[in-house]
Amino acid sequence: MRRWTDRVALITGASSGIGEATSRRLVEEGMRVVGCARRGDRLHHLRERLGARFHPVVCDLTQAGEIDALFEEIDATFGRIDVLINNAGAGHDGGLLDGDPSHWRQLLELNVLAPALCARAALQRMLKGSQAGYIINIGSLAGHRVPSPDSGFYSATKHALVGLTEGLRQELRARNADTRVSLISPGFVETEFAEVAGGPHAAERAYGEYPVLRPEDISNSVVWLLSQPAHVQVQDILLRPLRQPK
Repeated sequence: MRRWTDRVALITGASSGIGEATSRRLVEEGMRVVGCARRGDRLHHLRERLGARFHPVVCDLTQAGEIDALFEEIDATFGRIDVLINNAGAGHDGGLLDGDPSHWRQLLELNVLAPALCARAALQRMLKGSQAGYIINIGSLAGHRVPSPDSGFYSATKHALVGLTEGLRQELRARNADTRVSLISPGFVETEFAEVAGGPHAAERAYGEYPVLRPEDISNSVVWLLSQPAHVQVQDILLRPLRQPK
């Protein structure tokens, strides 16, 4: 990780869960971290704990104009970006027959369009400066199968992220760029995700049957990716709790 000392990482969805754990870990590794989320109070509490190496930015990633403003602030504050971790995401219970189309639009905006817009903005800066950067998309095992009848649309957005990651890898390869792109696809991780998506009972069902992954397990995977030699391209990391059946 020494090559990333004092380099700048942007982590979306940094106010809790995987984003918070990864922010903490990368600061410990000597990086400067821009953490963005909608909940400014949580970001500022995180700044108090992590210190000056953590730079909080309140941003609604479903608004393209706020994404533009986020990267303008990174330009003005740091003048570079080296690592992008597309972590922010959402989920809603409900199948195609009875789901709420407004929820579908939210999932598309946050799970598909926001990572694509952030990756494009980051790469415009990385490629302009001939930087050997890294883009890491946090996906889900749901991007490799449909886990239940009521998760089809959510799963479709995660399948889309798999396709976006591979398409981006091919684009970068065609340009002979040194920037790499990888995907991390976890199974059940104990965060606020299940409760937000399906309520308290959904969290109990997801996390109560057997030990599940912790956010730190994912941040460890992020550090492992960043630690690989520059000639190594890791396509995807699939990880699940030992007892998770599928």
